[in-house]
Amino acid sequence: MIGMAASSTDLPQATAGELAVLNLQSSLQRAWEVLRRWPDRPGTVERILEEERLRAQFLGDVTTLDRLASLASEQCRSRPESASTHLVAAQVASILHRFTDAKAHLADAEARGAPVAHARRALLAIKQALGEDLSKVLVARRQMAAASAGLQDLVSLGALLAELGEFEEAERSYAKALQQYRDVSPFAFAWLCFQLGLLWGEIVPGTQLGRAANWYERAIQYLPGYTRARVHLAEIYLSRGDLEGAEALLAPVVGSGDPEVIWRLAQVMEGQARLGEAEVQRNAARSAFENLLAKHALAFADHAAEFYLSSGGDPKRACDLAQLNLANRPTLRAFELAYVAAIRSGEEGFASELLPRARTKFASTNGFAHSLLARPTSSPVPRGNGRD
Repeated sequence: MIGMAASSTDLPQATAGELAVLNLQSSLQRAWEVLRRWPDRPGTVERILEEERLRAQFLGDVTTLDRLASLASEQCRSRPESASTHLVAAQVASILHRFTDAKAHLADAEARGAPVAHARRALLAIKQALGEDLSKVLVARRQMAAASAGLQDLVSLGALLAELGEFEEAERSYAKALQQYRDVSPFAFAWLCFQLGLLWGEIVPGTQLGRAANWYERAIQYLPGYTRARVHLAEIYLSRGDLEGAEALLAPVVGSGDPEVIWRLAQVMEGQARLGEAEVQRNAARSAFENLLAKHALAFADHAAEFYLSSGGDPKRACDLAQLNLANRPTLRAFELAYVAAIRSGEEGFASELLPRARTKFASTNGFAHSLLARPTSSPVPRGNGRD
């Protein structure tokens, strides 16, 4: 693979992450106020959507999902004939992993004259999330990345290539994005570093956790509050036995509301023989997952299944959630998770049914060749969730 920047001094400069977050919060507050006072002002809803999405993606703010769901619902009620309304609703539905609804809103947006380029991008994102028509999506992603050379297109292409097992080309796409991005947004650079952490830590065969940790650390340098980067890096620290380091990573973001932070803290405390505290955190994580599943089951079925396979100690619950996730989003990783959950919950019949289905859908990709489903065992280990 390509050797990338060796130290943080090689990385492009960006606005300080803490300042960027303050600016985001201020801008978002103003946007909501504008919407309340002038609900028909063009662009306001789209601005709220983008900035709330950033809060969810980078800061782990799960309350964002409630606000976005309410926003889309209100727009559909008050402006049902607007193409922009349905474009927004399609994007919100995608964030919530309600992909059937997303496709329906996208069709409504196109019927009402939505810009072709916007509708095309939204449809590609949905298809990529579903693992649907991936060869065609790849062609389109290549074309878009070549035409724009923009960070969004290059990183989206890199993520798809990684999923398909084209690891060297994925890294080249990420490297090109890093070299060509000319803005100073720490969100963009942190996202790119996080994707490289996923590539090295969870996707490539023979994962290299040292390299992955290096990229997660860079993501946190750009954006100290990047909750998912801290969680993924804490997992690496846990695997090394560095419990104090893992706790130090998680403590600053425990207030985010992301149940995975609490889950990993429980693992830290268990490793330190702080068993009473670990039980409290484990119960808090279970409660947090169940509260989110009650409202946004499709968005959290995969992570909750992984929790119940691990600290949650309920393989049957994990299997039910993994099946829900697979039915909604039949990607290779969803098949892997469902297979692991089926084996561990004693559902060998269901596990055996998954293998030919996955082989039929993905056998032509390099990603399948490196999948645990290509060489199933009696005690499989999933590759990780890979959520961005």
